[in-house]
Amino acid sequence: MTLGFFRNLTKPKAAPVVERAKQKAAPVVEREHCVAGRTLPLKIVESARARRLTLRIDSGGQGLRVTVPPGLRRGEVEKFLDRHQDWLEQRLAKVPTRPQVRPGIRIPVRGVPHRIVHEPSKRGTITVARDDRGPLLIVHGERIHLPRRIADYLKREAKKEIEKLVVKHTEAIGKRAKAIRYKDTSSRWGSCTSEGNLSFSWRIMMAPPAVINYLVAHEVAHLKEMNHGPKFWKLCEKLCPDTDRCKDWLKRNGGALQAIVFE
Repeated sequence: MTLGFFRNLTKPKAAPVVERAKQKAAPVVEREHCVAGRTLPLKIVESARARRLTLRIDSGGQGLRVTVPPGLRRGEVEKFLDRHQDWLEQRLAKVPTRPQVRPGIRIPVRGVPHRIVHEPSKRGTITVARDDRGPLLIVHGERIHLPRRIADYLKREAKKEIEKLVVKHTEAIGKRAKAIRYKDTSSRWGSCTSEGNLSFSWRIMMAPPAVINYLVAHEVAHLKEMNHGPKFWKLCEKLCPDTDRCKDWLKRNGGALQAIVFE
């Protein structure tokens, strides 16, 4: 099986998809919502900045999020969801399937598909190799641990790659990151707090190098501009001239990366 979503970065401009972390946690109500025969977790988040209700599907189609103005009655949320039921069904129908990491499929590493090969005879390590069919990820050890070992490999690669890029971009803007963290988030690829803490999804290591660089540049730019205004985007484009193309690639292909199951 090949995850066929790698394309040249040639699409037109799109809206930003990486969001900075909010300085204060918003009140959240968590429950479930049924749509298209599926029961999905739903988060209802109250935001002082919200002027209307907004609805978002998490990457990979694994959850829903409604942002509401303060003090909105619960009945208004239910009416809002009812009005958008058809929209939800149409969007969820386009969500990529969730491929399970297993021997024989291909997953991307820095944008290049690698076929997973299981060789149980050796201890639990991963070897990157190549045969006449292309790049390989050879996973040793027991089969049950294969998905976790590949996830751990991507985490190590993320730490190695992203920390170098953070140093590069922070030196360029004269700012320092207080800490760098790696997570497996379903709703965002990165974040930056007002204290200077940067967070990244280790899944970004499946994207092409230019997109990885864009994500780091985006979050580092927030160390100086904690918003998504014109000054922020100007700085982001200074750090990463391919901002528009990479931003669009992540918008088009990010859901497929989030959908891969490492369990």
